[in-house]
Amino acid sequence: MDLRPLLTCLCILMSLSTSAQDKGGWTNLFNGKDLSGFKQLNGKAVYEVKNGEIIGTTVSNEPNSFLATEKDYGDFIMELELFVHPEMNSGIQIRSMSKPEYMKGRVHGYQIEIDPSARQWSGGIYDEARRGWLYPLELNPGGKVAFKNNQWNKYRIECIGNTIRTWVNGIPTAHLIDAETAKGFIALQVHSIGKTDKPGNQIRWRNIKIKTRDLKQSPADNIHVVNTVPNNLSWQERKNGYQLLWDGKTTAGWRGAGREKFPEKGWEIKNGTLNVVKSGGGEAVNGGDIVSEKQFGAFELKFDFLLSEGANSGVKYFVTEKEKSTGSAIGLEYQILDDEHHPDAKLGIQGNRTLSGLYDLIKPLKVPNSLARKIGTWNQGIIRVYPDNKVEHWLNGYKVVEYQRGSPEYLRLVAGSKYKAWDNFGMATQGRILLQDHGDAVAFRSIKIKELK
Repeated sequence: MDLRPLLTCLCILMSLSTSAQDKGGWTNLFNGKDLSGFKQLNGKAVYEVKNGEIIGTTVSNEPNSFLATEKDYGDFIMELELFVHPEMNSGIQIRSMSKPEYMKGRVHGYQIEIDPSARQWSGGIYDEARRGWLYPLELNPGGKVAFKNNQWNKYRIECIGNTIRTWVNGIPTAHLIDAETAKGFIALQVHSIGKTDKPGNQIRWRNIKIKTRDLKQSPADNIHVVNTVPNNLSWQERKNGYQLLWDGKTTAGWRGAGREKFPEKGWEIKNGTLNVVKSGGGEAVNGGDIVSEKQFGAFELKFDFLLSEGANSGVKYFVTEKEKSTGSAIGLEYQILDDEHHPDAKLGIQGNRTLSGLYDLIKPLKVPNSLARKIGTWNQGIIRVYPDNKVEHWLNGYKVVEYQRGSPEYLRLVAGSKYKAWDNFGMATQGRILLQDHGDAVAFRSIKIKELK
C-alpha cells in the first residue's frame, strides 16, 4: 500500500494546525480575512475587513459599538496594532460581559483606553458601564507619551489573576490589581457619536494575537500601582517600597492621639475595615483620633475611605501631638467630607473645607465626573510629601491639591486660617499619620505608605 498520499495529507493538516499558533504559544484572534469568531453588540457602527485589517467606522446617533469575541477569556496575554483617527475615542474591552439583566445587555467590564486627545490617557484602564476610571494616566505621566497620533501603535495587555498590566509601544502605561471580574469576552470598541456629529471616522486593527497558556508576567517596572483588593500589598508595590501601615486585622501600629493605647470605644475593626463608630458628629469626643506609632517625613500615603451620608472625617499628617487643642489633634489635613450633605463644605473660604482639599487652607480641583464616587462607595486617596516639602493630594487618580510647605503663599494661607494660633504650623520635619474621629460613620482600609528619599 502506498502511504505517501496519506502522509501528505497529515503534513498538510499539521501545517494548518500550527499556522494559527506559533512556537511561542500565540494564537491569531483575527484570521485576517473575515469576522469569524466575532459578534457585534450594542451599537451599529460599521465593522469590515480590508487588506488584513478590521476597520471600525463611526455612525451618527449610535451608542458605543463592540465587536466581541464569541469565546470568553480569563488569563491571557494579548498583543495587537491599531491606527485611529486623531479625533476619535476608542478602547479594547477585556474580561467583559453583556447580560440581558444588566442595563438591557449593555457591554460592561474592563476597557483599555485608546485616547488620541490632548488628555493622553491611552493605555489607561476604564471600567465601562460600571465604576468608571480605575487607572487614569495622571498616575503615570511617563506613560502619556507612549501613544503616537497618525501612526500604528502596538498594545500589549497582560491579564493574569487579579493583575492587569498594559504597554503602548513598549512603554508601561497601567498596572491594576482588581478582583471584580475573572473572565469575559474581548471586544473592539467604536465609540458613540451624537446625532449632529460628522460620521465616518475610522479605527483599524491588525496582527491581533493572544496567548493563554504558560503565562509569565513581564518583569517589574516602577510605575504606580492601583490596587483595589482590600489590604493587599502586591509584589510590585513591595518592590516600589510600600508597606502596610495598617495590617487590616488588628490595632497594631496605632494608638489613640495623646494616649498610650488604642481607644477602647469609638473604633471597630470588621471585615478588613477600620471604622469610626457613629456617635453624633462631635469632634474627638467618643473614641477620639488615632495616630500611627511611627513618624514620617517625606512619604507617599495611599488609603481607601468610605463615607456615610453627611459624614465628616480627615487624614492628618505631620501630627506632633504637642499643640494644645480641645478637639481633634492638630496637623495638616486631607479633608474627608460629604460635601453635599455636611454644612462644613459651605464654611471656610471659597470651598477650602471640601473633600480632598487641604482643610481650611486650599480648595481642591474638581475631579472629572468619570472619577467621582458616590457616597457609600470606596474612594482612593493619596498624600504625597516630597523631600523638598512639595505636597500633593490626589483623589481617585487625579491630583487635586499641590502646595509647598513653608513657601510665602503657604504662610499667607496659614495666617488667614484657624491654624494661625500655632507657631510653625505644619512645618515639623516629621510627624504621625492621624485618622480623625468626628463622630460620623467612616471606614478606612488599604492604608499603605512609602518613605521617599
